[in-house]
Amino acid sequence: MKRAILASVLLLAACGTGEAASGDEVPVVIGYQSKTINTVTAGTLLRDKGFFEQRLAGLGKKTGKTYKVAWQDYDTGAPITAQMIAGKIDIGSMGDYPLLINGSRTQKQGDQGTRMVAVTGYNARGALNMVVVPPGSQARTLTDLKGQKVSASVGSAGHGTLVRALGDTEVTVENQQPSVGASALQSGNVAALAQFVAWPGQLVFAKQAELLYDGAALNLPTLHGTVVRNPFAQQQPEVLREFLRAQLDATKFLHEQPLQAAEIVAKATGLPVEVVYLYNGPNGIATFDLSLKTVLRQALKQDVPFLKSIGNIDELDVDRFIDDKPLRDVLEPTEELTNPASLGGDPRTASEVWFDGAAPQPVASPTELLKSLRDSGKKLRVAYVPDAETGTRWFAEHAHWVRSGAELLPFTTRAAATKRGEVLTFQQALESVQR
Repeated sequence: MKRAILASVLLLAACGTGEAASGDEVPVVIGYQSKTINTVTAGTLLRDKGFFEQRLAGLGKKTGKTYKVAWQDYDTGAPITAQMIAGKIDIGSMGDYPLLINGSRTQKQGDQGTRMVAVTGYNARGALNMVVVPPGSQARTLTDLKGQKVSASVGSAGHGTLVRALGDTEVTVENQQPSVGASALQSGNVAALAQFVAWPGQLVFAKQAELLYDGAALNLPTLHGTVVRNPFAQQQPEVLREFLRAQLDATKFLHEQPLQAAEIVAKATGLPVEVVYLYNGPNGIATFDLSLKTVLRQALKQDVPFLKSIGNIDELDVDRFIDDKPLRDVLEPTEELTNPASLGGDPRTASEVWFDGAAPQPVASPTELLKSLRDSGKKLRVAYVPDAETGTRWFAEHAHWVRSGAELLPFTTRAAATKRGEVLTFQQALESVQR
């Protein structure tokens, strides 16, 4: 065992540590998940805009060194963790459960392990993870999946949401990558798919799935963040600071140009721009902020015993795993939970309509949105409404609508809508809205 640990430490010291590979050239390897919307400010958007390379070019003028950045794309956080343990990735981004697994698996390495240094994005209620079923499924709640197969990436945030939400309901979890699980759902090999952003939204938008369970119902924060190998952080602290500054550049760009940011990510990933905008647009499901807020730290601490109970980790000292000093060198962290990308008005009612040939436009309420659709005469591209129960932003066309007095309220899931009254389709809601 001692030889194995020693070999691991030597490997970490020899590979990808950020030390000059030849002369004054410094390699920096970034692991990211291009299709995971909640990490785009440390991945897809950051890479496309070149903010990190620009920051390093400025740093190179001061140090006389050349910084060579390599980007490695993965579907989930697990392979990024494996590559970090092997010393082949210096900085990575992943969801909360993969982050904790990353920290747990490297904590025995002490200062040779990893540290979480920033958040990429979060949802304070847990809405970034969802369970979807095939169109026409008879399932209305998670209990209806009892005894059936559900696809999930074991150890991912989507898997964690599924296990928490199921309670005593037993299912067979098929451990699959998101793309494999999506295919399994469409072919009928599984009854449901539990995944993280943006896979459920993509399938629903394409009419290949229906939303069965929104993670927001758990009311537990979920987040994604930035993790670094500690040896790299110690040897190249100025490079880490420039990465965090570049992540801040990408975050500011997303807040100031949400539609352009969505178009960039859509082009780079093949995701529909409407789906990307669902998450990163004004009042989007994801809130992008680097701050390691107290509520998010506490959520991670609460996740540790849960992950231990399902055998995903042994132990983890979250306070030791989180290192906010590099971030504090870049910005003043905030405890504010308000989404900086806001439509204005009441986030529980503020909606947004997007007609072909025009930019998305805010609407005061879901009912007003329906009226604008009825009266406009324009071709609808997509409309976004807040779920009446959880506040989660969703596709108006794929919500279930219920009349409440003079108002028509959208609910993301049929089960939630049924509790409130007669369930209407989107078309029925359009036809019945009062003039």
